[in-house]
Amino acid sequence: MDFKVVYGLMIIAVMGLSSCKMEKKSSVGGSAQVSKTIVPPNIIYILADDLGYGDLSVYGQKKFQTPNIDKLAAQGMLFTQHYSGSTVCAPSRSALMTGMHTGHTVVRGNYGIKPEGQFPIPDSTLTIAEVLKKAGYSTGAFGKWGLGYPGSEGDPNNQGFDTFYGYNCQTIGHNYYPLHLWSNQDSIVLPQNSGTKKGIYAPSLIHEKALQFIEENKDRPFFAYVPSIIPHAELVAPEEVLNRFRGKYLPEKVYKGIDEGPKYKIGGYGSQTESHAAFAAMVSILDEQVGEIVQKVSDLGIADNTIIIFTSDNGPHLEGGADPDYFDSNGLLKGYKRDLYEGGIRVPMLIKWPNKIKPGTVTDHVSAFWDVFPTLAEIAGVKETPGLDGISLLPTLLGNSTEQKEHEYLYWEFHEKGGRQAVRMGDWKAVKYNVLQNPDARIELYDLSQDTGEANNVAADFPEVVSEMESILERARTPSEVFRFGKSK
Repeated sequence: MDFKVVYGLMIIAVMGLSSCKMEKKSSVGGSAQVSKTIVPPNIIYILADDLGYGDLSVYGQKKFQTPNIDKLAAQGMLFTQHYSGSTVCAPSRSALMTGMHTGHTVVRGNYGIKPEGQFPIPDSTLTIAEVLKKAGYSTGAFGKWGLGYPGSEGDPNNQGFDTFYGYNCQTIGHNYYPLHLWSNQDSIVLPQNSGTKKGIYAPSLIHEKALQFIEENKDRPFFAYVPSIIPHAELVAPEEVLNRFRGKYLPEKVYKGIDEGPKYKIGGYGSQTESHAAFAAMVSILDEQVGEIVQKVSDLGIADNTIIIFTSDNGPHLEGGADPDYFDSNGLLKGYKRDLYEGGIRVPMLIKWPNKIKPGTVTDHVSAFWDVFPTLAEIAGVKETPGLDGISLLPTLLGNSTEQKEHEYLYWEFHEKGGRQAVRMGDWKAVKYNVLQNPDARIELYDLSQDTGEANNVAADFPEVVSEMESILERARTPSEVFRFGKSK
């Protein structure tokens, strides 16, 4: 794919780190030693929901533009081979928060807990928010959580976040005019959305809270985790935004959803007669919100010491009227959300860090969500984070590619759709489907250096590579009592 961004020249000045040490709990025993930087950088991590690799104009989207997100590429670094933690919400976020892939992280699938929420991360698990909080950061999460029902050990307030505002439950996060949101431990009822009313568009309200957190913490280091619910499966945008895109994407796709009954506004996707326009409008809202976050840190005078990261939790979905083929949301990639082909797990990632990252940089370094934990920990001065699957990306960010460590392999497992596994090792990609029905199912093998779209299965030509991939599939995971899977349940 041709990545065209506006390139500028900048000399990178790297500041040293001091060595003030503290200790923090570890899920695998031992401790995390922390050394604060002289001027710790603020960190803003923006996570889109089901945004495809090709849904940004800087990654090739042709039907609409994303100028604010594209500007992050022009001002920072664009990753062409970055991978999500999983191909669905909860395990992807678990890999991000814990620095472990889905063969090791605690939450390995979407697991609902009634009446509201998902299976919780236990208190014994160390999260990146806890590490940054111990290092002196103010921590806030704004958007969709999905890693522990309210009040549980996995509640964001019990996993290192001082402030949380948004959807605790990813099922309720399907709806954009919800009956309530959560503010820390308080359920905030939204009477403007009662019944069939659509008075408050939740992504806008959550965005206001994120901006407020940034402003309130401008004088101290902060970590703002912004897991947006855009552009997830309910295709809904405020009329004033939708009207800008109406009639531009014909023929329209009509979707008949749930507009009444027990699932209305509690997980069911609403009807949409203009699905194409609604999708473009929602991505535009996301892009504008990114622009407003960038503008906010600039207005506060903290832009030069703020890292802004933008990415997506998995590939594009096929639900609620979505039409990823119409928008070419996967670009050259094969597969969608719930696939372990590239389209389900390869995602955009852009990072802006003034005076550290050279503007207009494009990297093909192979990385994944579990690399974020050790990267941010190292930036914050944390010297030891034992038991992680991730590798710090800091050398790549600072332009020291010769010092960048590489993964032996990346591993994913997915427990739905008959069970699926995948491994990336160098340019080789192995995919194995129907694992639960047939643990001895044959591996598909692709050479991504020649076949990014995974169209040509070359397993028969490289039996030695297939054998090595089989070995990795067996040793890459540890058993889970909750998320039972494959031969080693």
